[in-house]
Amino acid sequence: MANNTTHTIEYRTLSKILLVLMFLTFLTISITSIQLGAFTVTIALLIAGLKAFLVLSNFMHLKYESVLLRILVAMVFVLFALIIVITFIDYAYR
Repeated sequence: MANNTTHTIEYRTLSKILLVLMFLTFLTISITSIQLGAFTVTIALLIAGLKAFLVLSNFMHLKYESVLLRILVAMVFVLFALIIVITFIDYAYR
């Protein structure tokens, strides 16, 4: 944590985030039953990225950290997205 400060998040806020995460999980499950072709995996990965953002920012308290740490975590997501895109490109040209 930045400057050794403590912070608390209300249970009401944590409960709302938990409900949003559960809704997104059920949305991901329901997406698989819809025939979207190649976009099914893309949409599922986008929803998973949104869920990861919610967990990182709220449950892991990233929104209270320094800007440098937030940039480093964002760079990890950019690298992950780049690897996924390269994998899809490789799969498309086989």
